[in-house]
Amino acid sequence: MADAQTKHATDNKTSKALGVFSLGLGAAQLLRPDALARAVGVDEGAEARAVIVGAGLREIGHGVAILRRPAAVWTRVAGDALDLALLGRAVRTARNRRKTLAATAAVAGVTVIDLVTSARVGRGTHRKTTVVRHKAAITIRADAQDLYRRWRDFASLPTFMYHLASVTVGADGRSHWVAKAPLGTKVEWDAEVVEDRPGELIAWRSLEGSDIDNSGRVTFTPAPGDQGTEVVVEISYDAPGGALGAAFAKLFGEEPRQQVKDDLHRFKQIVETGEVLRSEGTPEGEHAGRLMRQRHAQPMGGAR
Repeated sequence: MADAQTKHATDNKTSKALGVFSLGLGAAQLLRPDALARAVGVDEGAEARAVIVGAGLREIGHGVAILRRPAAVWTRVAGDALDLALLGRAVRTARNRRKTLAATAAVAGVTVIDLVTSARVGRGTHRKTTVVRHKAAITIRADAQDLYRRWRDFASLPTFMYHLASVTVGADGRSHWVAKAPLGTKVEWDAEVVEDRPGELIAWRSLEGSDIDNSGRVTFTPAPGDQGTEVVVEISYDAPGGALGAAFAKLFGEEPRQQVKDDLHRFKQIVETGEVLRSEGTPEGEHAGRLMRQRHAQPMGGAR
């Protein structure tokens, strides 16, 4: 209990720090709009000045709200979305594209901090959360018992689940998971198996205190016509930052809907061929940012 209270106090302190940051940024935008326009590489002018001053007023509003109530850090996420959209437009006509791209990267980084802080501060409050559910299936030419055995070896899952950094199984059967999140960040959770039927089903749920609350199940069912085994994965999780947070995660290629689909295809490849077949076009699976710039893929030199 003491650890939870300490963590909550730390999260509130981080939220308030973001509130102070909003006040400072807002003041700079109101007082020096032309200097900020030059800093992000866009042409100075009435339109840029109006946009920056408007953003400044919004930031001050965020700061005041957050200092009054730390859970209001969520309001910054909405502002981040607007800023990223505006910078995305500005890149096409920027006077100094390098500066504009650097500013976009900085805002994206702050967005991740805002999302994670919002999720942590909001946990345990009455803030409405967005529960996301996803189901994916694939047929693999292998015996159900063999597939169950491979999946039940949690420590080996990172070999085909590229978003996982590590899985550590404790003596009590519980496991600690570390996963990659957008822009080089990580999320962690502890999980326990709640149902286990060898060759048929594995069901799990995260434990209290996890960065992302999640649960799910994977089933192994013989496919019709002796065609192998149908593997079905169902997951449910609280999207950090709600639906908007899920959209940001998808843009940066770390959204669980994408992950499950990619993981199943890689699992099938490892079981059926002994290796993961990749192309130069999608070396790490379906990344939304790369899919917006599709091209004909060529085999990766020396890697399959």
